[in-house]
Amino acid sequence: MNIYSQSDIGMKRSSNQDYCMTGVFTDGAVWAIVCDGMGGANGGSTASRVAAENISETLKSGYREDMTPEELRSLMQLSVEYANRAVYEISRHVAGLEGMGTTVVCAVVKKQRAHIVHAGDSRAYICSDEGVRQVTTDHSMVQQLVDMGEITREQARQHPHRNMITRALGTEPTLRTDYNTVEFEDGARLVLCTDGMSNYVSDDELLEFIRYNKCEELTEKLVDFSKRSGGSDNITVVVISN
Repeated sequence: MNIYSQSDIGMKRSSNQDYCMTGVFTDGAVWAIVCDGMGGANGGSTASRVAAENISETLKSGYREDMTPEELRSLMQLSVEYANRAVYEISRHVAGLEGMGTTVVCAVVKKQRAHIVHAGDSRAYICSDEGVRQVTTDHSMVQQLVDMGEITREQARQHPHRNMITRALGTEPTLRTDYNTVEFEDGARLVLCTDGMSNYVSDDELLEFIRYNKCEELTEKLVDFSKRSGGSDNITVVVISN
């Protein structure tokens, strides 16, 4: 498998509060973490970095090649739980970092299966030539409106409250995450991103990028398109291919 990532400050922000990390385990399984911090420039950057570093450390120290899917799920959820505690404790004890937090979407792709844990509105998509499917469900105010049928998904992308999330890592002592798995067949692409991309790239547009660009070009193309479409937020994209 191959993994590509890119993070960009965008067109309007003075700092990049996104953070991403990727890697490969000894058996060839790959992992990726994408975080979108909040709580001011220092707070957001600190929260996303601390979260990603803590999650990666727990994953790398706890991963075994012979893990069952249930054990892998437990490890991934535990890694986010530990990261939540770390960010929360820093926010309580370091002046200027009060109330900081971050979204998180973390994926491990192993044996043609993608395992994904997330909190907030950073997303995971599974993509092939046949279509695009959003694997994660945003923890946000506008997603609740979509679920109730009050607005469409397209309207949600332009809604003035689209950045209001209902779950975030580090803002409370405990965190409830969602966990999903999806088949990762030959030719598929797994895309992880922050809302700096998803607010500007529709499912149809993402499918066009998947169809007509090489994997190694996708992250740069998606970031550039998001910037040309407005770039009002930091933009981070990870693409995993086989």
